[in-house]
Amino acid sequence: MKKNLQAVIIFSMIFLSSNVFGQTITIKPEQTKSLENSSNTYFDLLLNLVGTNLNYGKSNAALRDYKKAVLGAQVGMSFQAGLTPQLSVVSEFYFMMKGGELKANNPLTTNKTTLRLYTLELPVLVRYNVGKFYLNAGPSIAYNLMGDKKIDDVSKQVSFNDATDNFRRWDAGIQMGAGYRFKIRQKSVVLDARYSYGLTNISYGQEMYNRNLNVSLHFSKAWKTNPIGLYKNL
Repeated sequence: MKKNLQAVIIFSMIFLSSNVFGQTITIKPEQTKSLENSSNTYFDLLLNLVGTNLNYGKSNAALRDYKKAVLGAQVGMSFQAGLTPQLSVVSEFYFMMKGGELKANNPLTTNKTTLRLYTLELPVLVRYNVGKFYLNAGPSIAYNLMGDKKIDDVSKQVSFNDATDNFRRWDAGIQMGAGYRFKIRQKSVVLDARYSYGLTNISYGQEMYNRNLNVSLHFSKAWKTNPIGLYKNL
């Protein structure tokens, strides 16, 4: 099931990319001036409260009724570089709190357990704009700065090495989602919904993958210059 889901996600990304890049080859030289004025380039500040959870691989189905999301902050920035009116590349960099909770008496442990990881993350997405709506997908990499594990009321810092019950610092995944851009009092506002699917087992002792669905609302500022517009080379 996991391999099938990964295959669907990767195929969807390839399909999205092939379609949006297919749009660029139909652009005619006489459209250059129009493209320069209409390509979408924005800078956004991100400040969100995100609910994250963990997937436990083969044990995930048995733990489904015991899992609980934990809330954490996401703070950073996003830069959307418009290539054409339809196609953009979005690069983001942010600090994010991730993790998940298991209720007591679950199949893995008799104790209530809460894991929190404090992470720097860098996704790079291909975004396809359709009017005020958009679709985007792409890979992300993350680095775990530190973390803590709370068992009942006792909390301790986690270690990052290859010993049992410790964690990996590097994480990789795929992000997919959609959004809607609108205006409030002449200010551009973005409503973005995105699912992050972790591909890296972040634990040495058991299967454990990051998962989160992030719905954010933030102001977006138009950028004065378009540094990588494809129309420059047409």
